[in-house]
Parts: sequence; C-alpha cells; structure tokens
Amino acid sequence: MSDIKFSSDAEAIDSLKTRYNDLQREIRKAIVGQDEVVRDVLISIFGNGHCLLVGVPGLAKTLLVSTIGRSLGLSFNRIQFTPDLMPGDIIGSEILDESRQFKFVKGPLFSNIILADEINRTPPKTQSALLEAMQERKVTSGGKSYELPSPFFVLATQNPIEQEGTYPLPEAQLDRFMMNVWVDYPSLSDEIQIVKSTTTNTVPQINSVVSGQEIAFYQQLIRKMPVPDNVIEYAVKLVAKTRPGGELAPAMVNDFLSWGAGPRASQFLIIGAKCVAALKGKYSPDIEDVKAVATPVLRHRIVRNYKAEAEGYTVEKIISELL
Repeated sequence: MSDIKFSSDAEAIDSLKTRYNDLQREIRKAIVGQDEVVRDVLISIFGNGHCLLVGVPGLAKTLLVSTIGRSLGLSFNRIQFTPDLMPGDIIGSEILDESRQFKFVKGPLFSNIILADEINRTPPKTQSALLEAMQERKVTSGGKSYELPSPFFVLATQNPIEQEGTYPLPEAQLDRFMMNVWVDYPSLSDEIQIVKSTTTNTVPQINSVVSGQEIAFYQQLIRKMPVPDNVIEYAVKLVAKTRPGGELAPAMVNDFLSWGAGPRASQFLIIGAKCVAALKGKYSPDIEDVKAVATPVLRHRIVRNYKAEAEGYTVEKIISELL
C-alpha cells in the first residue's frame, strides 16, 4: 500500500470515483443491466463487508460475481453448497505427510473472493464454518488459527423459491452480511441485449482494473471519511425505529414486526453511506446516501410477524414507510 500516494484524501476519493467508473465499464461487457446490483456488491467490497445475493435461477448471479472477481484482479473460488458438504471441504483439513507429520491442506476458502453458491442448501454445521471466516477473517483447524488472504469477501447466493431441502440461514449468520441484494428479472430491452450477446461465439474479455492493494487502500480511505453528526443520528434513529416496543418505534412497526435490527445495521448504514458518497465523488456522506443503502442493509435484519404476512406487508414496504 505504501506505493499508493495521493497529495490529499480528496484526490484519493476522486481517483476512487474514476476507478469505480472503470469497473462498471468492464463489468458491463459481461453483465447487461443490473447496475444497482453491481453498485451494491461493489459497496460491500469497498466497505469491507460481505454480500448476500437473492434471486431466482438464471439471473446471472454466479456470472456477476465471477466477472467482478476478474475485474478486481483478485483470486476467486466458487464453492457449490450441497447437503453433503462438510466444514473440512471448505476450510481444509489436516493430513499425514510422508514424514509422518500432520500438515494442514488449505481448502477453497483461502481466496480473496468466495462465491458461496446456494448457501442455504448446506446444513447448519457447514454454514457455521463460514461464521468465523466472515467475522474474524481467519479459520481454526486442529487447534491452530490460519489467517485468510486479504482482502477477503464472501458473496453468497440464495434461491428464494425452492425451499425444499434447504436450511434457512440463522439470524446470527445473516447479520454478518453487510447487504442483502435482491436480483430481479431484467427489463425487456436488457433481456433482448442479453440474448443477442450470449447466443454467439463472442466471449467478452474482462480486464483487471483495480488491484487488491488498491482495494485495501480505498477501504482504509472510506473508514477515514468524516461523517456529520446529524447523518449518524439519522442512521441510528432509523435502526431504532425498526425495534418493536422501542421508544422510537411507530405503530406500524409494533403491529407488523416481531424483531428489529441491531447495532451492526447502524454501522453498516454509515459505512454504506460513506461508500455511496465516495463513488459519487463526494467527500462526506449526507442523509440521502444513508437512504440509498437502507433497503439492502435492513432487509435481512428485520423479521415480520404473521399479521404482516397475512396483510401482504413486505419488508421492503415497511422500510420505505420508515424512510
């Protein structure tokens, strides 16, 4: 990181905006539309967080993650989560080598970007093996700790329609994800473009435009960005409003939610708002930047009750009313 030098933080933020535009251009070679999804995944990466992508099959979630991995110049591993996957299959295991000594053989988790494909298809024992990795950026095997490469991100995918044979992620693990991003169907014009570009022999060439060293530098830069007190207060109050029975909770929250978001949501709202501001070339976030990330940050942290489900009140509708 020592060879990345700027005369001021403002100049560094200008360079981040330029890099972000370069990334978008590169990713668009393979991914048509989905600009908001790409933005949210990149916010998670520059905010040093993890991201959960939820969408029906065939919406290019896997292609999106691998394209972002290639454009960032980082090592990338895809782990297909299945009911028979064991913790050792992703972390690695100890084997006896030729000299009769135990040696740790690293699993696919030792990579910069991990695509945890269909994470809800594997049992809780294997899901929880990811917990330590996501939170501590290290894994433990045979009583020894092993540091994961830096930067390290888990980008997980989940299919919302097939619930047979799945194991819903526990709240504790969902809370580890900075964002829960909904991947929707493409628009008609985007789908026409997708069909045109994917039914020929042309394979887009994705170039690496940002190095791992630069990502680490920009992550530190975003942490240093100043935030006005009124923006922090807005984010914390927004999260407090999601807690049923709390002093700030409106009647709608008391009626429709059984559980609200914790302090980690407030932290991620501020980090997300800083990223949004930086990617726009602003030197400090405002309340609009908090609102821009509120839905993906809060979506998986609030739990509806039966009344909300019966009356068709979605989580997104509740968040938009709070905003």
